[in-house]
Amino acid sequence: MDLASYGDLAVRLVNTADPGRPEQDALVDAAGLEALLGDRAAWRRLPRTDALPRLRALRERLRRIVEDAASGNAARAVRELNVLLAAAPISPQVTAHDRQPWHLHVSEGAHDVVEAYTAAAVMGLAVQLTELGPDRFGVCAASGCRHVFVDTSTNRSRRYCSERCATRANVAAYRARRRAAG
Repeated sequence: MDLASYGDLAVRLVNTADPGRPEQDALVDAAGLEALLGDRAAWRRLPRTDALPRLRALRERLRRIVEDAASGNAARAVRELNVLLAAAPISPQVTAHDRQPWHLHVSEGAHDVVEAYTAAAVMGLAVQLTELGPDRFGVCAASGCRHVFVDTSTNRSRRYCSERCATRANVAAYRARRRAAG
């Protein structure tokens, strides 16, 4: 697996909650955990002791990292990321599976699902920060949305977490212009 793609795990975890809408937290039960794990079959076999509260705590720390980087406080984001890297059970291992070529995994020595998720998400975020730069971390510009993203576009222009938010913002701006003109 491409290490940078592990950063998507961090974004996926952070976006299971929106600070402005705590009632929409997607990480409150076993179904939410299953959805978060997605297609990671190997992680589904790992123990899940206290997984939900531990993942919610990790989620808050990762959110602060992205928000700090997005607001221009890269030094604070990097300090927190380094703390998480030092504590994460990162155990790199070369592997091949599912007809994929040899690639690197970073969570092979994890004792439970939270350790596996932490190792991969933190390492992925670190790779993205160092390869793309902290200015590529963002918080959605759509009104009412606080989801995060990592801008991997070639022109560094991403402002929204998804096409849905971009479309909503564009439609709202269009309607506002029409009201002002009419």
